[in-house]
Amino acid sequence: MVLQRLLGSLGVGGPTVDTVLAPGATAPGGTLSGQVRITGGSGDFTVEHIALELVARVEAEHDDHGAGESHGVVAFDRFVVGGGFRLAQGAERSVPFTVTLPWETPVTELHGQDLGIVLGVRTELEVAGAKDKGDLDRLTVGPLPVQEAILEAFGQLGFGFRSADLEYGRIGGTGRQLPFHQKIELTPAPRYAHVVNEIEVTFLATPGGMEVVLEADKRDDFRSGGHDALTRFTVAHDGVHHHDRVALVDGWVRQLVEHRSSYADHASYDDTGHRHDHGEPAGHRSGPGIGTAVAAGAAGLAVGVVGGMVAAEVVDEVGDFFEGDDEDGED
Repeated sequence: MVLQRLLGSLGVGGPTVDTVLAPGATAPGGTLSGQVRITGGSGDFTVEHIALELVARVEAEHDDHGAGESHGVVAFDRFVVGGGFRLAQGAERSVPFTVTLPWETPVTELHGQDLGIVLGVRTELEVAGAKDKGDLDRLTVGPLPVQEAILEAFGQLGFGFRSADLEYGRIGGTGRQLPFHQKIELTPAPRYAHVVNEIEVTFLATPGGMEVVLEADKRDDFRSGGHDALTRFTVAHDGVHHHDRVALVDGWVRQLVEHRSSYADHASYDDTGHRHDHGEPAGHRSGPGIGTAVAAGAAGLAVGVVGGMVAAEVVDEVGDFFEGDDEDGED
């Protein structure tokens, strides 16, 4: 580390830092609490500042021929939580903090099932003009009630969980703030399996509500040929709890797969789930799952067809996240 090398060259040992997060998952737009515990080194030091940085393991897709994908660590928020004090030799000090997560913070788990998204809280300690970013802790984020309700509706319609990832880049026409977005990939319900390979769900939360972006990977024989179709909807945070959420989501999906255009019009729904701008109506519910007894609940959606594999993959990914982070220009 920079700090350790600097202090080592001076013949002294620097302070050590251990950040402890409050137990349990937080939510997008919610508060994250904990303590930064600092133990003094072999001399007296002035701690100039203590900062927390939210970081994510993000995937970037390359359009070049055969370039494929790459992964990297992206910082998406930063908070200064303390500093400006003298730390005596060997002394211990605990700095409590409470910070607010961005509303667009990705969801890492659903009903206790890890989705494979890797987020972390990196602690930065600045002493004597040198910065040390040595402490990195796993961040767990659960869904907002509206996100959970929408995913439950997908599960009840027969959709299954395939995977989730963070993709670097922007979605045109949305108010997204972070430099990446989360995609939750779902296997199609039996009634839609003949027209789409998968449906991707992206949640873009704000204090006032939720923008839901749906993207369908259409099959080659569907109407004008295989291509991705995308459409957007907005709901209030309590909007899906006052009406038939399954019918609402089913209407979204039917509108998505029926569009020829790659970008559909922007529909919005009020607290009763009724569309109140231009475009096609959501229509009537035609029933979840035709000719099948499949009615995957929320837990089934979270586990999906890869359920047992997810946790093992996450263990390796977190290891890479922690091991590779200090090598990205911090040494």
